[in-house]
Amino acid sequence: MNKPFEEPVKSVALKLPSADSLIWRTNNIDWQACDESGFWVKPLIEDESKTIRTWLMKIDASAFSDLHAHDEYEQIYVLSGSFYDQDSEYVAGDFIVRAPGAMHTAGSKTGATVLLFYSPE
Repeated sequence: MNKPFEEPVKSVALKLPSADSLIWRTNNIDWQACDESGFWVKPLIEDESKTIRTWLMKIDASAFSDLHAHDEYEQIYVLSGSFYDQDSEYVAGDFIVRAPGAMHTAGSKTGATVLLFYSPE
């Protein structure tokens, strides 16, 4: 199974809190290039086993990722712009959830920013 977005170049993500709240000013985090050209992430939260992850992802205009799947549930909330997969095109305010193992493509014609949540089965 192709997994182009499993791990950013360098994880700077916070760990899940054991109590209280964690606050992070994400404007101070640099975008990190993914293995797929034109895809960038800001890892926000990751647990030790990396089965729970929350990332901001920026997709450049004309970026495309071939068919792939993830071992976890993937939840996507489109913050700005638009992106597409093999089924549809999604715009700001759209929410998509994929089951573990669901094969899909990803791309953007004009650029997009999305919030990604990965969680185990």
